[in-house]
Amino acid sequence: MSLWIKICANTSLEDARVAADAGADALGFVFAPSPRRVTPAQAASMVSELPAAIEKIGVFVDAPFDQIASTVEACDLTGVQLHCSGDVTLTAQVRARFGPGFRILRVVHFAPEAKIPDDASADGFLVDSRTATAVGGTGVAYDWSLAATTLFRSSEERKLIAAGGLTPENVAQAIARLRPWGVDVVSGVEAAPGRKDAAKVRAFVAHARAAADVTSGLKRP
Repeated sequence: MSLWIKICANTSLEDARVAADAGADALGFVFAPSPRRVTPAQAASMVSELPAAIEKIGVFVDAPFDQIASTVEACDLTGVQLHCSGDVTLTAQVRARFGPGFRILRVVHFAPEAKIPDDASADGFLVDSRTATAVGGTGVAYDWSLAATTLFRSSEERKLIAAGGLTPENVAQAIARLRPWGVDVVSGVEAAPGRKDAAKVRAFVAHARAAADVTSGLKRP
């Protein structure tokens, strides 16, 4: 399997370059209340110095369409990750504005009763954990065994991305259990909130790639 890897919540060009050099497919920039939040101007200055081939994903939490669109254009982003609990038309609006080549990911918070939305405008769904105070970047893993039999049972038909509590030490286990299309990490590769640990970033990418190679020939249980 070809695994998609996103290193999220980059706040400095140095950290973003480490992730790009380590072999990540995508970098995330948070435009929502968070210790990892960046302004459009900060993100734009980083994006302009990064390789064209790497995806640049803006992370938005219940943001209005106009704010999303203006940020995407100002920063030259190639995709968005949307926590959208209210406007059910938001992904369709983003797709209409930016076209078929633009990456749109919707966040689904894991719960025993959670389901993947029927949203044709999204081309991927990021399954994350949440706490009472945070909708992402929690560092908390959910029940992979349960998720494998509920949300991730459809991951061969849909692009499902595992997130929430992943680290260099456990990402191989998560990939083996969930067989996701991609993985996403924030706190598991940080030295402190908003500051990456270069060794952890490199180890995360290497371990994830190795695990994907191992599972590529295995059938889903």
